[in-house]
Amino acid sequence: MTQPPKRRHVGEFLAKGDWSDYWTTRISRVEEGRIWVRGYPLEEIVERLSFVEAMWLLIRGELPTKREAALWELLLKVAMDQQFISAATCAARFVASAHPESPIPGVAAGILAHGSVTGSPRPAAEMIYRTYQAMEREGLSPQEAGLRTVDAYLARGESVPGLGHPIHKTAEPRAELLRRKAQEMGAWGPKAQLMEVIQEATQQRIGKRLPINLAGMMAALYCELGFDPLEIEALAAISYGFAIAAHVVEEIKEGVPLRIIPEALGARYAGPPERHIPHDR
Repeated sequence: MTQPPKRRHVGEFLAKGDWSDYWTTRISRVEEGRIWVRGYPLEEIVERLSFVEAMWLLIRGELPTKREAALWELLLKVAMDQQFISAATCAARFVASAHPESPIPGVAAGILAHGSVTGSPRPAAEMIYRTYQAMEREGLSPQEAGLRTVDAYLARGESVPGLGHPIHKTAEPRAELLRRKAQEMGAWGPKAQLMEVIQEATQQRIGKRLPINLAGMMAALYCELGFDPLEIEALAAISYGFAIAAHVVEEIKEGVPLRIIPEALGARYAGPPERHIPHDR
């Protein structure tokens, strides 16, 4: 993970009175009749790169190796099964049921519903990077660093990111698929292996083995590819977005306008019984 450039604030520009580089980008450039992305002419990108290679160039700034492109393609398509156990899918379909004129609000709602408890790999990625940096900084073994990381989460009363699943109690099939394919590619490196170390450390501390879930495995492999946590969170949401789009279109075409949660599906009132405002009010 590379260090991001130093952020500036508007006060610096106001003080200097020089706004010449206030809006600066290293991503793309447009002139009359010409377009470049990361310095490459757009026509060369379209003609010679796959979609995955082109998107890698757009995000990372350089062309991927064949192995990097193949592994990222796996990461982009492994989460296509989003269904009703996903809060993001439900949010998307609720909004689509109330706004059938366009799929955009539903898709946006589904993307916005991806967070730390609904599939974002960012918390696990941040954990992996912190653990890896502690190993390098303090000369710890992976096992020592993993136990320290787990102890810190447990001391705060927090769950260890990337572990556990409400349905898949012993092994998460998507996560195991990712691990197997990454190992076959020779891409299961030290940062990815740290996720397994943290899994073992968690079992040692709580006496229960939790499976690495999809978010944890995606985080491990995104870290191995060198993406930073901000990129990882954004790209995971985008990859889920294709499934969200499919659900939204299905909801608009075939669903139930104005979705509700009836008592038969678990809606329950738990407030006070009927009461009345006193007459002297």
